[in-house]
Amino acid sequence: MNTSHRNKVIVVIGTRPEAIKLAPVVLELKRHRAHFETQICVTGQHREMLDEMLRVFGLRPDHDLGVMKAGQDLTGVTTACLTGLDRVLRQERPALVLVQGDTTTTFAAALAAYYHHIPVGHIEAGLRTGRKYDPFPEEINRCLATHLTDFHFAPTEVARSNLLSEGISPENILVTGNTVIDALLLTQVSLAKEPSLAIDCLGSTDGLRIILVTAHRRESFGLPFRRICEAIRALAERRHDVLVVYPVHLNPNVQAPVREILDGVPNVRLLAPLDYLSFVACMQRAYILLTDSGGIQEEGPSLGKPVLVMREVSERPEAIAAGTACLTGTDPEGIVAAVSSLLDDPARYKQMTSRPNPYGDGHAAERIVQFLISRVTSLSPTGWPQRFATGTSRHVSHS
Repeated sequence: MNTSHRNKVIVVIGTRPEAIKLAPVVLELKRHRAHFETQICVTGQHREMLDEMLRVFGLRPDHDLGVMKAGQDLTGVTTACLTGLDRVLRQERPALVLVQGDTTTTFAAALAAYYHHIPVGHIEAGLRTGRKYDPFPEEINRCLATHLTDFHFAPTEVARSNLLSEGISPENILVTGNTVIDALLLTQVSLAKEPSLAIDCLGSTDGLRIILVTAHRRESFGLPFRRICEAIRALAERRHDVLVVYPVHLNPNVQAPVREILDGVPNVRLLAPLDYLSFVACMQRAYILLTDSGGIQEEGPSLGKPVLVMREVSERPEAIAAGTACLTGTDPEGIVAAVSSLLDDPARYKQMTSRPNPYGDGHAAERIVQFLISRVTSLSPTGWPQRFATGTSRHVSHS
C-alpha cells in the first residue's frame, strides 16, 4: 500500500449504540493516520443521546445531517439519510464507508455508498433471527446491508456462518469479536481512574439488589411493551428486596406507557437517559440486567451480570447458548418468574455469571483496522476509489 497517500474513510453513525460500537474503531483509525484520513458523518437518528456519546470518547463529527424531525416515520428517516449522504459522498469521495449494525442509518449509508461505487465495510455483520419483522426494521436492514457490503466484520463464528450461508465470500469476512467490548473496557478503565466521570444517579440503595432495565424496541411498541411495563410493576410490588432502575428512552411510544404504568410505584426509579459512563457505572452496581436491547446481551457477561432478554427471539444466540443470557418473552408472569429465579437461587445466578463472554476480548477494533490496512489500495488520480486489493482474510476466533 502506498502510505504517501492516505485513504479517506467516512464512518457513518446514526444512533447512540452505533456511536458506542464505532468509537473504538474511529480511535484506532486515527492511530493510523499514515494510512487513513478518517471522517465522521452523523445522521442524527438519535439526537441528544448520539451527541453525548461522541463527547464521551472525545469525538466530533465532520458532517452532521440532522435528519430527524418530529413525527417522522421510517420512510422519512430513510430518504433523509439517503439524500444527506448522497451530498456528503459527492463532496468527499471517500475510499471506504464504514457502517455498524442494523439501523436505518446503516442500511441507507450502505445503499448510498453502493450508488456511488464506494466500497462498504459492515461492522457487526451477519446477525440474524430469520424472522422478517422481528426485530423490526433491524432484521431487514442488516440483511439488505449485507448484500451492499464489500467487507464483513462478523462478531462471532455464528455470524460468519450466517454470511457464508448467504453466499458471502469467505475472504471478505473477518471474525473480530464485538467492538462494544472494546468500548466497555475503555470505559471501565476511565471509571477506575476517575469515578467522578459518572453521575451517581442511585445514591444509597439500602442493601436492595438493583435490577437495571432497558426497554425500547420498536417491535414491542403497543401491547407487548405495556406487558413489559406491567411485569416491572408486578416485580416491584411483589419483591421488596429489589430496586428497579429504569433509564427511560425518549421515544414517546416508550415514555407514555412507562409513565402511565410505572410512575409512583415504590421500588421503581425512573431516570432520564444516562450518558454511557454513568450507564456503565449503573451496570457495575446492578444485580440483574433486564432488557430488550442487543448491546447489553454483549456487555453483561464482561461485567459478570446475568442478562434476561424480554423478547421472543434474539439475533444474538451465542449469549443464549453460552448461558450468559436467557429469553423471557414479554409475558409478565414469565418475566417475573425469570427474575425471581435469579434472586432466589444462588446456584442459578452463579451459573449464569461464571461463563466467559462469547462476544469478544476487547481487540475487535484493532483487527478491523489491520484488515483494512492489508486490503486498501490507493485512490486513483481522479480521487475516486479503485477496487480494494484481494487476498485472504485472517479469521480470528475467540471463546
